[in-house]
Amino acid sequence: MQFPAVSRRTLGTLATAGLLPRAAGAQGRAVLDIGLATTPSSADPHFYAFNPNLNLVQHVFSRLVERDARLRPVPGLALSWRPVEDRIWEFKLRPGVLWHDGRPFTADDVAFTIARVPEVPNSPGSFAGYVRQVTRVEVVDPLTVRMHTAGPHPALPNDLTFVAIVSRHAGEGATTADYNSGKAAIGTGPYKLARFQSGTTTELLRNDSYFGGPEPWDQVNLRIIPQAGARSAALLSGDVAIIDEVSSNDVLALQRDRRVTIAETQSTRLIFLQPNFSRSGSLADVTDNAGQPLAANPFLDLRVRRALSLGIDRQALVARVMEGRGTPNGQWLPDGFYSSNPAVGVPPFDADAARRLLAEAGFPQGFRLTLHTPTDRFANDSRIAQAVAQMWTRIGIQTAVDALPYAAFSARASRQEYGMWLHSWASSTGEASYFLSNVVSTVDVAKRAGANNWSRYSNPSLDALTERSFTLLDDNAREKVLQDAVQMVADDIPMIPLFHLSLVWGLRQGYSFEPNMSGYTTAMMVRRA
Repeated sequence: MQFPAVSRRTLGTLATAGLLPRAAGAQGRAVLDIGLATTPSSADPHFYAFNPNLNLVQHVFSRLVERDARLRPVPGLALSWRPVEDRIWEFKLRPGVLWHDGRPFTADDVAFTIARVPEVPNSPGSFAGYVRQVTRVEVVDPLTVRMHTAGPHPALPNDLTFVAIVSRHAGEGATTADYNSGKAAIGTGPYKLARFQSGTTTELLRNDSYFGGPEPWDQVNLRIIPQAGARSAALLSGDVAIIDEVSSNDVLALQRDRRVTIAETQSTRLIFLQPNFSRSGSLADVTDNAGQPLAANPFLDLRVRRALSLGIDRQALVARVMEGRGTPNGQWLPDGFYSSNPAVGVPPFDADAARRLLAEAGFPQGFRLTLHTPTDRFANDSRIAQAVAQMWTRIGIQTAVDALPYAAFSARASRQEYGMWLHSWASSTGEASYFLSNVVSTVDVAKRAGANNWSRYSNPSLDALTERSFTLLDDNAREKVLQDAVQMVADDIPMIPLFHLSLVWGLRQGYSFEPNMSGYTTAMMVRRA
């Protein structure tokens, strides 16, 4: 694939949109420009558990427990942690840490954070699930905090890798808008938030007092470039040093260009299809072949869900749409991860069996549906949807595709406005309970369960297994319960798994980057080669 030359008119347009480096770089300052596919929706670290938001927050805030590139827990604001009783975890905090405004970080800030997380209003995907088991935070002294849980909770340190710690003095009474404006965005991270507005460039300035030592970049610009071809063109022209989510179409062309290099790794991000379980009656975008609404929601019938899964050739999706950059799977964890179930394989492709199941379910002539997809959430998202639509059409499900930018798509999907949609989830804790508690647990605000269960699937037996997994301190016993839950999901098909995404970045010669399974593209991972 060839990329178009960048004309003066295009350069002017990019400059107006904030897609070119500003003069600061020419004045001797170390400025890093990063091209990102998807805009973060907020700078409030507790507003939305959404990877682009998490990517931004990584720069500004820190967590008690961090993760390395292979998802292993490492010390962050906490130097150590241990269970002192079955229901009490103790965290020893790092001394000498300062907030961006120079005030000291203490255990009281941790207590404030844990209390704030479930109270953030209007969240499309809450962080409440990560603190769901915490009943009380005990401040032992300025550098020691104990978290009391409702029961034994071995996964708490893992859960806390997603919870950014905010300051009480800046955050008390602050709204999400206050964080977006920068007023409350006072963190302990390696960069300070200089400017944020969703959809445009975010500007970050180095925090010279960062406890991990100052970063090499004076300024970092996170530039939003939704179109894959435009991101690649910006990389080739030198407008940005690194881009994320390189499309399979662009990888080969970039690999042939001596000005850039490619970095890639397997991810825990599963691409899957999600049916709507929220209502038993008709769905607006699911009809009979004459275009009339069906009397009942067909996705509540397991035979229909099985048919839809059997109608998909996952190997062909990866080979033809993803150019081999993906791994077909029937569960949300890659093979070999703790609590992945080796008995759950890749669902087979069997179009004849799919047609038979549809006939058994009362649809011998099939029906019509619209498959909804984002256009800018992950590599080739809308192309994946188009390929699935073609496969389903061949088994008698006449499928159209509706594609929207992620901001509009997610708002509607999270309100259950769609019958079927393409979605993804990264199991960044490296074990099964993260997906279970957030995506397929019955929505329960009091229990802080199902925070990202957009489909409104509910299975009390699965909920019971998930809850039990949180109480087991023995790793082997806990893994067995989680594997049973993985099998139950595979049997009941609340979502239709497709494949795990391979993550691909492009970077200019002269830079190095540490690929990571979380899918983050942060300045802390970029260095001069």
